[in-house]
Amino acid sequence: MTAKMAAPMSNVDEIRDRVILGEFGVKNVHTTDYPGNYPGYDDTWDLEKFKKNFRIDIVHSDENLLEFDMIGIDAAIANAFRRILLAEVPTMAIEKAFIYNNTSIIQDEILAHRLGLVPIKADPRLFEYRNPEDQEGTEIDTIQLQLKVKCTRNPRAPKDSSDPKELYLNHMVYSGDIKWLPIGNQADVFADAKIGPVHGDILLAQLRPGQELDIVMHCVKGIGKDHAKFSPVATASYRLLPEITLLQTIEGEQAERLKRCFSPGVIEIQNVNGRKVAKVVNSRLDTCSREVLRHDDLKNLVKLGRVRDHFIFSVESTGILPADVLVTEAINVLISKCQKFLTELDAAEMD
Repeated sequence: MTAKMAAPMSNVDEIRDRVILGEFGVKNVHTTDYPGNYPGYDDTWDLEKFKKNFRIDIVHSDENLLEFDMIGIDAAIANAFRRILLAEVPTMAIEKAFIYNNTSIIQDEILAHRLGLVPIKADPRLFEYRNPEDQEGTEIDTIQLQLKVKCTRNPRAPKDSSDPKELYLNHMVYSGDIKWLPIGNQADVFADAKIGPVHGDILLAQLRPGQELDIVMHCVKGIGKDHAKFSPVATASYRLLPEITLLQTIEGEQAERLKRCFSPGVIEIQNVNGRKVAKVVNSRLDTCSREVLRHDDLKNLVKLGRVRDHFIFSVESTGILPADVLVTEAINVLISKCQKFLTELDAAEMD
């Protein structure tokens, strides 16, 4: 844990490596460890040094959520990963809706917009980008879906019932009603893929007897930079690892108040020779609210900071691809960007 009661860092090291949370502001916000800025420090870029210091620690991983620590990297690179996850990892989403019949109360444009935002479970790595000039899609760049629902009265409904669930059939249209219509050889190629909406319980429309929907949709490959419906993540964010340093022993009633100033699990009270003493046990859980700085008798006993090169990432997938796959794809996108940049540099030197 970074939280501790230890010898203070030198002033230069603190400026270089820590963001300090003060009562009226935040200090050491900007990166300053560039070559020549600090006498006696060698800040020139070194690949072997970077390899030694950089690491990724997986904290939690399941199909839709990944929390990991990215350590030993600059904020600009960490932010690049975040932005690529949001806007440049491709997915498949509904691009065109051919509405043959819509007698519901929802306008065509609103319904088409709702359909476009439904996450579609299909691996975009198996498809190509569709040429904007192509009017008809093919099996390599398009997924075809259909929504065909008609509401009717339930002949078996109780006569005294007023509940729409009993009176009508198919009166609630959900994303689970969207069916996949294979194009070309897709039925064989994607036999085990189960292409369709990620979630089947997204409400799209409500119907009454006689109303119906008949819609054919085309899904294409795209990125979130073009439209938010292509974004593969619900959230992709990071925060710096909090660091809480107790400058002296805090005990008794002060220790109890100190504990209440932080999120649950950050400060614990321990019994030391019959005395109640505060100890930082998990600074990672802190939200950096700075509540402790409101207490005049406590604010000078605690130092609040954040580790500049320790990023806690949280990536929540929409379900189209597992969260760990999204991070891998984001790394591949960044690699391709770097390769393109190096190629253009070489070309410029040749000219």
